[in-house]
Amino acid sequence: MTDLMGKKWWFFALSLLVIIPGLVSLVLYGLRLGIDFTGGTLLEYKFNTAIDKNTARQEINSQGIEVSTIVDSGTDTYIFRTKPLDQAKITEVKGALEKKFGPLQEVRQESVGPVIGGETTRNAFIAVILASVMIVIYLTLAFRKVPKPASSWRFGVTAVAALLHDVLALVGIFSILGHFFGVEVDVLFITALLTVIGFSVHDTIVVFDRIRENLPKYLSRSFTEVANISVAQTLARSLNTSLTVVFVLLALLLFGGETIKWFVVALLVGIISGTYSSIFNATALLTLWEEHLGH
Repeated sequence: MTDLMGKKWWFFALSLLVIIPGLVSLVLYGLRLGIDFTGGTLLEYKFNTAIDKNTARQEINSQGIEVSTIVDSGTDTYIFRTKPLDQAKITEVKGALEKKFGPLQEVRQESVGPVIGGETTRNAFIAVILASVMIVIYLTLAFRKVPKPASSWRFGVTAVAALLHDVLALVGIFSILGHFFGVEVDVLFITALLTVIGFSVHDTIVVFDRIRENLPKYLSRSFTEVANISVAQTLARSLNTSLTVVFVLLALLLFGGETIKWFVVALLVGIISGTYSSIFNATALLTLWEEHLGH
């Protein structure tokens, strides 16, 4: 049997190699916020026929104007949400669309506030903290019958540590992408982040639950040996589950269009990070704590 837990320091080093550059970028550059955070201009136009949204986006981008979203609002009618524009720029957008798609009718033009305000961001942050506390409490109660000297609350704390690892990895990578490639974070990024948090906890609990089941069966063995056995038993299941998700996300990345491109990238980064941290970081940290720091 492979001694995966014996290589825990290599796993920690690999995680730091990913997280530290992202944290440095986050401190120096922050995140590049989209108009969901900053507000912008909303333009609604009615065309004579249906238009291709990707072509419309490219046409507007060619004017040096970034489009956040293009959504249907009726028959041959579309809402374009952009960064704040003056009247001259709005005229340029209208002219570019008319040149590409023919005559259009302006239905609405207005400035809009941010979809995600400071209060929403703060509430989401508080919700993540409360969820983390509840995870610790839940796992402490669910794993309360693990044989001593193992401690049930350590399962909860290390699960949250793996969750934070995935959040930091995802946010840090998008900080780097924002600085060097102009990638913005928007409401879809927040959705991806929350999805990744849920996936990370789920995958960690699968491994931890197998450790809980195996501890009474292998009372004569060390915690490290039981952890190695449990990881070996769940590794194939975890990888197969994650790969099926990754394949679907790759298909979406290739064929889903520009609108959801970075949402899919965020999910891909988070799913891969979550799978890695659940198997290697969370279990390795729990093993380190139980065998070397817990007594």
